Parts: sequence; structure tokens; C-alpha cells
Amino acid sequence: MVLPAAPADPSQTGEPGGTVRAHIRRGLRVAIVQKADQETGALTEGVVRDILTSSPEHPRGIKVRLESGEVGRVRRILSR
Repeated sequence: MVLPAAPADPSQTGEPGGTVRAHIRRGLRVAIVQKADQETGALTEGVVRDILTSSPEHPRGIKVRLESGEVGRVRRILSR
């Protein structure tokens, strides 16, 4: 499911961002921005299968693979 573009700074919306690896876990429902959608900011919703970023934080979002196979950086955490 593709969602409309979100503000670049998640703190402006009051929604948690996805820049801290410790906040992301398998099975978590998130919205990611895929590489091809970076210009438009279109978000794709799904469930985390794998966490691909190894560093504890990343300013543009933690990179994950969704259960659907799509890869992108977390912009919103939709469920805890």
C-alpha cells in the first residue's frame, strides 16, 4: 500500500521516526520510503522482516526489508 508523502521531519507530525535501530524490530508495522520514491517522498506500508542497517542510528532512517520484499528507510512507525 502506497501512502501520500510525509513531511521530512517526523517530529513535526508528532509521529515517531525510524532513525534509532533500537526502536525497530521484526514484526513491527512501519512506513518506508524506497530509493525510487525518495524524490516524491511516497511511503510504502508493511511489516519488518529484516533490519539491514547495522549502526545504532541513521539520520535518514533505519533501512529495513519488509515481508513483501521491498527495501527502504523507515519514516514512520505505525505500531509498537
